[in-house]
Amino acid sequence: IRRPPRSTLSSSSAASDVYKRQMIYIKEKQHHFLKNVLRVQLNDVINVFDGITGEWRSQVISISKDKTALKIEKKIREFQTQPDIWLIFAPIKIFRLNIIIQKAVELGVSKFIPCKTEFSNFDKLNYKNLELNAIEAAQQCERLDVPKIEKIINLDAMIKELPDDRALVFCDESDTNLPSIYDEMRSNLNNYSKWSVIIGPEGGFSNEERDLIKKQKNVLPVTLGSRILRSDTAAISSLFCIQSMVDKRQPVLK
Repeated sequence: IRRPPRSTLSSSSAASDVYKRQMIYIKEKQHHFLKNVLRVQLNDVINVFDGITGEWRSQVISISKDKTALKIEKKIREFQTQPDIWLIFAPIKIFRLNIIIQKAVELGVSKFIPCKTEFSNFDKLNYKNLELNAIEAAQQCERLDVPKIEKIINLDAMIKELPDDRALVFCDESDTNLPSIYDEMRSNLNNYSKWSVIIGPEGGFSNEERDLIKKQKNVLPVTLGSRILRSDTAAISSLFCIQSMVDKRQPVLK
């Protein structure tokens, strides 16, 4: 049995009051996906979510050249809050960055913060492409929200703005004597309810940047093992570790 396709409502479509509306319109890329890829037909069932109110069952009532019209029928799932995990990362090549975005969405990241470091090779990002990538991943993994993607920020400014009540998991490949991410997480599970992980560029952090990060009182320096991992591998590995432990305290699926 094939599950009904899912679509996301943006703020421009008045997503916050979807439950008050009897009909909504899907446009642009998602319309193209429904019409030309999935080839939906009249009266097909489409599940929609908005990141605010939950998930709703709808029915296709018209398909035109530039939009698909859906009639909202009923709510099928209440909104569920994800564990509060931020991914702070130095931008890398677009192919590997897309992998990070996709897998991080599946692993429950609530916010992405691109960060410019001394050894960063990329500082121009296609935010629209990253957002669409995140939306597609959220639809695939049946999340009810889409993580926010912030504008790129310098490392020192990000450090100053990071709240003190949010743990900063620092994966430092330069120090093999650090505790493993699992051991450090286990020791601090009761100290924090908000989490973030910072991943450097392919060339790693400079010594000055490492010192700056380690000076923060909420930083948790950890190792991911003896191997030197690519940035995308390190991001996915660390997020899996954090998610697997945080979910034991705050399950996403109740």
